[in-house]
Amino acid sequence: MEDVLEVYARPYNRKFPVVCMVESSMQLIGEVHEPIPAAPGHPVLVDAEYVRKGVASIFIEVEPLGGRRKVKITEQRTWVDWAHFIKEMLEERYADAEKVILVMDNLNTHNMASLYKAFPPQEARRLADRLEIHYTPKHGNWLNVAEIELSVLKRQCLAGRIDCIEKMRSEMVVWNEARNNRQATVDWQFRTNDARIKLKRLYPKL
Repeated sequence: MEDVLEVYARPYNRKFPVVCMVESSMQLIGEVHEPIPAAPGHPVLVDAEYVRKGVASIFIEVEPLGGRRKVKITEQRTWVDWAHFIKEMLEERYADAEKVILVMDNLNTHNMASLYKAFPPQEARRLADRLEIHYTPKHGNWLNVAEIELSVLKRQCLAGRIDCIEKMRSEMVVWNEARNNRQATVDWQFRTNDARIKLKRLYPKL
């Protein structure tokens, strides 16, 4: 926990940006009966019956101090999908950074081995050398700033029913661009000293 809090306390440095990432999944849901549009006296009427259309996977990264984020929708969430997301992050969005300070959970696909499974050894090593990884502790996802951005995404963009991955991607692009244009940042206030007081029960008793 203190390792991640130390990372968040670092000053902004565009050559060593702190980036948080998280994966999630979203059920694709279709309508059995078309919703009745809103009219004077009543809102949109949506039938409780629905049909499942599969699951989409969401990869989201956010730079808390830089006010940038990127969302990618895939059909699955494998080690290859994670590796390609990381490569795109390093070579497209942070090509000028010397090293990306990456905060994420310790899902079994979130490791250097995934890079070697997806790319030739030389390329995997080159990508790995540009990462400094910090894992959130078990049951500590609340420490991941990307979880905050994911919550905003689900409230603002994914609250309604979406029946296909193409529609989800198109809506996500609009949301992503709007958030980046506003340069919405995250002001993380919880520090190591706060943890030692408020979460004292989690520390070993000597």
